[in-house]
Amino acid sequence: MPTQLTHPIITALLSAGFGVFMLTSGCSGGNALDDRNEPVSGPTPPPPPSPPSPPPAPAPMGAFATEAGTSRFLTQATFGPSLEDVSALTGTNASNWFLAELEKPASLHTPQLAAYRAMIDNPDADFPVLAVQSSTFSFWRNAIEGDDQLRQRMAFALSQILVVSNFGGELLSDIPEPVVSYQDILVEGAFGNYRDLLEEVTYSPAMGYYLTYMGNQKADPATGRMPDENYAREILQLFTVGVVALQSDGEPVLENGKAVELYDNRDVTGLARVFTGLDLDGLDRQRFPSVADAVDEWEGLEQALLKPMAINDSLHSSDAKRFLDCDIPTGTPTAESIDLALDCIMAHPNVGPFVSRQLIQRFTTSNPDPDYVQRVASAFDSGAYLLPEGGRVGDGRKGDLTATLAAILFDPDVRAEAALSGSQFGKIREPLLRFTHWARAFDADASRPEYGIELFDLSDPMSLAQHPYRARSVFNFYRPGYIAPGTVSGAAGLTVPELQIVNATSTPGYINFMTFWTFGGQSMIPIEELEAELADMGVPLNRAALERAFVPDYSDELALANDATLLVDHLDRLLVYDSMSEETKAAITTTLEVQPVYGPGESAALINRVSLAVLLVMTSPDYLVQR
Repeated sequence: MPTQLTHPIITALLSAGFGVFMLTSGCSGGNALDDRNEPVSGPTPPPPPSPPSPPPAPAPMGAFATEAGTSRFLTQATFGPSLEDVSALTGTNASNWFLAELEKPASLHTPQLAAYRAMIDNPDADFPVLAVQSSTFSFWRNAIEGDDQLRQRMAFALSQILVVSNFGGELLSDIPEPVVSYQDILVEGAFGNYRDLLEEVTYSPAMGYYLTYMGNQKADPATGRMPDENYAREILQLFTVGVVALQSDGEPVLENGKAVELYDNRDVTGLARVFTGLDLDGLDRQRFPSVADAVDEWEGLEQALLKPMAINDSLHSSDAKRFLDCDIPTGTPTAESIDLALDCIMAHPNVGPFVSRQLIQRFTTSNPDPDYVQRVASAFDSGAYLLPEGGRVGDGRKGDLTATLAAILFDPDVRAEAALSGSQFGKIREPLLRFTHWARAFDADASRPEYGIELFDLSDPMSLAQHPYRARSVFNFYRPGYIAPGTVSGAAGLTVPELQIVNATSTPGYINFMTFWTFGGQSMIPIEELEAELADMGVPLNRAALERAFVPDYSDELALANDATLLVDHLDRLLVYDSMSEETKAAITTTLEVQPVYGPGESAALINRVSLAVLLVMTSPDYLVQR
């Protein structure tokens, strides 16, 4: 009898079309078999006593106790585990792994931009693809091949809260410097303090341009000009406190059954005065009234976009600034106003639960239990966390992101076996993370992402419907509080943000996209054809590198391919941490065993079997819900 579907997220996925292969998903995976013999009754008379057996070795403990546990932890903490990662770390100490990740040097994006610019044959080209796409290329390289996986993963999570998008206008879409520099702000600040990160973000040209406060000026009663309120509104609503008062567990404070609003437009107006007087360093506003005017004429533009915005006190509002029960006196200079404002915002009790809940959603579960939110918010507020296997992280300041991240990943509710079978724990794997997982799991060479034309823009629902640093708005790809209408999860009142980009187009789009990569589609494109296409874009081609680019290494899988059951078990452990239902595994195994062979010879048949197996696992509901 098939197991009944009880996980509302899985059910929602099936109703959205992800059950294309008719795989039935259970609510829990199979348990590991006990390798001990069953006790048997002794003969009569009893045998002579035997020497005492040595005491059994202590069972490994913690997140890395088993291969499945290791795979699951690394799925949550990185851009996806490889077989080598799982094998090397199983039986070791997860807390020590976390501490070691903190010490790894940061893989930055700006040096890669410089390298790509140096490769351009014609720097005066109207659209130098290597430069324009460098923020995307460097993301793929760092996400897939970067050694500092925890840092890179945290930076990406932060990018979905503190959103800047190269979809956001000419300066961000056609000139890579501001977005690349912003990526490095998040990478370098990933293990720092949220207050310090907010300051870096505030002075960032990318954010200044994206939220329209670059060149923001004080009010002018004669013309009716008022300070731009865009950043002031979003730093409150999206980056720090939200719009309603929260309890320490992230639940709203209620009065007479209604949520209590934190502020009104008067607060936004008061805060907007703070963010006046910031502009590109060295920009002559007499010569270039708008930044757009400077794009083709100012030689210093690119370098200015790599530096923090400069302060022009003459443009800063000298008026008093009142917001959130904070008062900044009349005449306070720009830098001091910004410091006081950020300190005031960070002191608000909402910041811990508001930011913590969103970070939880990016790593472990879309609908976290309030107690879980409270524990993480406590780490955020105290700036400290004691790792389960020893070691303390955090500097004791409110907003410490290392302590917050540790609390998210090591929380007992996350690491408990019950999380694999609970009806509300888990999240839809982000499409982008599915691709990086595949690339890392099967050692696909990402050193030349410029050869992967399919990766240049993944915003279309017919591919992934998600592209790094290319959200359609400051609200990210999906809202953290999204409840999907017409779904089982929606009926249960569960927030599942990622379902906001799941629809009838994105479902087959993802399947087609993964079919291309799992079957080695990149290697099947005629070299001459690809060479000509890249040449038209000004991308120089190295044939040897092209033949390796994003081609998966299935050697471990090919060794098991003659036995479909063993192959599926292997992929279950590597990709789904032994959590696939027996029904799903049986359906995939049967499909593999009856699939006709395409291509000549046994080798081609086995490669096809492996490619199909990977595709079926990575498009199954069991995989698509990360638990």
